[in-house]
Amino acid sequence: MSILVTGGARSGKSGFAEKLTLSLSVRALYVATGQAFDEEMKERIALHQRQRAEGGATWTTLEEPLDVPGLLERYSGKEAVLVDCLTLWLSNVLLSVEDAADRQVLVEQEITRLEHSVRSFQGTLVMVTNEVGDGIVPEYALGRLYRDLAGRMNARLAKHCAQVFLVTAGIPIELKSREYLL
Repeated sequence: MSILVTGGARSGKSGFAEKLTLSLSVRALYVATGQAFDEEMKERIALHQRQRAEGGATWTTLEEPLDVPGLLERYSGKEAVLVDCLTLWLSNVLLSVEDAADRQVLVEQEITRLEHSVRSFQGTLVMVTNEVGDGIVPEYALGRLYRDLAGRMNARLAKHCAQVFLVTAGIPIELKSREYLL
């Protein structure tokens, strides 16, 4: 079963996703996509690590900034997996091809790989992502491209998930059961 957890920054989505994952499986693999390029990001990563440790659960943690689709293929059917977070993964992929003339095509190919990995994943998969399209229109072209890619990625993945949660102000709301078929 695949589950998508989305929401804004500091909404409580990671904590919710961790508790949800551990309620579904006694063992879980935590896939961290963030990269510590500066002090502020190092502090964020350390905070997430402390929060997981204080939660009392034992996580196996893998850092995978780029090949999340490949990792999901390798771990399918083996254990529960929590990926935190897909929008950081998307940012990593986008920046890895930033100078390529066909960067949008290359990133969309990676999103397609991810979609296939999610669709074929066997077992429990919980993915955290950000809702980035609710704010202002980014001033720069790269920011607008990122926002558009993230929105499309989230919509594509949500189609393949049994449940989709929106976390706002620390409160998770399950969306898939409220989906209207048009």
